[in-house]
Amino acid sequence: MCYNGGMNTEVDGILVVAHELKAPLTVLRQLAFSLNELTPQDEKVRSQMINVSERAMRQVNDLIKVHRLEDGLFEMEPVAVREVCDAVNRELQYLFRYNNRSLRLRYSNHARLVMANRELLYSIVYNFLLNAMHYSNEQMRAELVVKDCHGKVKINVRDYGPALPIDVWREIKRGWIKEPLTVSMRPGSSGLGLFIASNFARFMHANVGAVRHRDGTSFFVELPVSKQASLF
Repeated sequence: MCYNGGMNTEVDGILVVAHELKAPLTVLRQLAFSLNELTPQDEKVRSQMINVSERAMRQVNDLIKVHRLEDGLFEMEPVAVREVCDAVNRELQYLFRYNNRSLRLRYSNHARLVMANRELLYSIVYNFLLNAMHYSNEQMRAELVVKDCHGKVKINVRDYGPALPIDVWREIKRGWIKEPLTVSMRPGSSGLGLFIASNFARFMHANVGAVRHRDGTSFFVELPVSKQASLF
């Protein structure tokens, strides 16, 4: 399965831009850290600058990884799926709290290990939760559920935002998004994040998909159970 050869001109252009953005984003983050003797309000602004630059750098790095999936850098191994979800939750807790959003986690999976690459799986869950953050509050929490499903482990992220456009849903249902999409009617959603998640999932031989609800959308990834786990 070759990814680099299948990249179209638009995606290649995005990857060029991603490389160019790394340096200024790094400088912005360093400048924010260098500010001293700030007022409480200025400290809040600095914290926002750091968080925004770090999220942008993560997406830039993920885009570059998409282009390097066939370089032998991302090995498949048994991965503790709950640990990955907990780690993403810890990283994004600040962002959820800052935006007065909330997230509910629920684990019911018996198979604890999946065959995946931890780094790529982390990015998939991160992108799903970042999308869901925009469409939750204290009354309508975003939800992350991990459960067993037809011999696999399913990570499902549910939000309560506008309906996912049918053309985007069809693209995801096909199992692989070839290029970044514009997600109309959902201004907080990142078509770039969905592009990254679908490519990472395809590389790991995992299924990625979406379910349209009357009151929101669920994005999910289904991963094969590790054979190591089945021995127990």
